[in-house]
Amino acid sequence: MLYTLRTRIKKEIIAEFIPSISESNKVIILCGGMPSYPAKSELMFFLSSKGYWVFLPRYRGSWESDGLFLQKSPHLDVINVIDALSSGFNDLFNGKQYKIKNPEVYLIGSSFGGSAVILASIDKRVKKAVALSPVTDWRVETKLEPIDWLAKFTKSAFGNGYRFKQSDWNKLKNGNFFNPIVMVEKLDKNKIYIIHAKDDEVVYADTSIKFAERLGCKITLLKRGGHFSMSNLIKSNFWKKVNTFFKNKKT
Repeated sequence: MLYTLRTRIKKEIIAEFIPSISESNKVIILCGGMPSYPAKSELMFFLSSKGYWVFLPRYRGSWESDGLFLQKSPHLDVINVIDALSSGFNDLFNGKQYKIKNPEVYLIGSSFGGSAVILASIDKRVKKAVALSPVTDWRVETKLEPIDWLAKFTKSAFGNGYRFKQSDWNKLKNGNFFNPIVMVEKLDKNKIYIIHAKDDEVVYADTSIKFAERLGCKITLLKRGGHFSMSNLIKSNFWKKVNTFFKNKKT
């Protein structure tokens, strides 16, 4: 296969996908940061070569997907994708229908997407979730990207790539919406693995440290690396860490 396929889920969510290169029921759902351009084909083909079906959804209200961004918690978009895996989804180009029987679901997200995969891991169908430089508490703002500045930047720099009401955006600041730290009592520590760099100025590593200590989940802290994107997974040292975690049967 030379290009990614596309499907529409719940009539609103557009997702790129690639079948596994070999027969498999293992699935990875990728959740990107925000704001960012959703271009991860190299990573998707890499993960497909490792024996996974790979999905890259656009959050509701972003890019090609319909709806309003942040009207609903974005982790619900991830759960909607999981719903479609076994019920069936179509390749929009030729109408071919796919179904994955008894899918083993793994989640990988970075930054904003880290929040999404942590929260979506509450779903019993999720085996493991890896979060790179995740936002675990939206109430902790950084000097580089404070919440109000980020809203203005997103609208001016990404235009209709993200379509949101200011009232929905402001829900991030109250701490009760799309915020992993307030859901920590409902999370399974054995499902979640965090990788963060100490020199990250976009999302402070201290927030991940405090979150991991409170939950008791696995965390790897690197001295340098800045704000990690999912593209780091192509690096052998990153994929080795993630693959080892995925293969650990403890849940």
